[in-house]
Amino acid sequence: MTDKIVELKNVNIYQSNNLVLQEVNIDINKGEFVYLVGKTGTGKSSLLKTLYGDLPLKSGEGRVAGFDLKEMDWKKVPFLRRNLGVVFQDFQLLTDRNVKENLRFVLKATGWKDEKLMEEKINDVLDKVGLKAKGFKMPFEMSGGEQQRVDVARALLNSPKLILADEPTGNLDPETSDEIMQLLFQICKDYGTTIVMATHDYIVINKYPARLLKTEKGRVEDNATISIQ
Repeated sequence: MTDKIVELKNVNIYQSNNLVLQEVNIDINKGEFVYLVGKTGTGKSSLLKTLYGDLPLKSGEGRVAGFDLKEMDWKKVPFLRRNLGVVFQDFQLLTDRNVKENLRFVLKATGWKDEKLMEEKINDVLDKVGLKAKGFKMPFEMSGGEQQRVDVARALLNSPKLILADEPTGNLDPETSDEIMQLLFQICKDYGTTIVMATHDYIVINKYPARLLKTEKGRVEDNATISIQ
């Protein structure tokens, strides 16, 4: 039986009291790569925020990585997020410390205490993203592509079941975008990690095809088709 990592049934998604998306029905399985596309303002970010517990689920049924979204409160959200990884468009690295210290900060914040185990985990994720020798570099010493790889490494720290990537190639040149896409697909394939990637980059989608979810007119269309602009 296939493991479902995301299950949304008859979900309505609100920003404050404004209905953004209605009657959302989505199942996403373990090891699946899914694109989330749609024009700005059509609800992509709201959907992602619902998945990682930043927006409360007021209507419908939802489970993410085994957690019931209807039961989420400020005490339970950290446990949900330990099963998730989030990759940001603008990296959001701490500029006052090197790569390893950026990653160590996240581990400590999520409950890790053993210094030896933390060092092993940091070396492991840096190796996975091809930055094993760059742990002592400061963010400002790295290219945009290297910083995005650090961001991916950070998302991998707690061996997540699901990675939510929000426009991860948005600030990168085409060659570097290719490198990041190859890395994300490799992680999906090698470790069975489910990846949901919000993007406007239809060139990337065309080059690396996968299942499409599209936000449009207050709904989410599954197996959507897009026209390459």
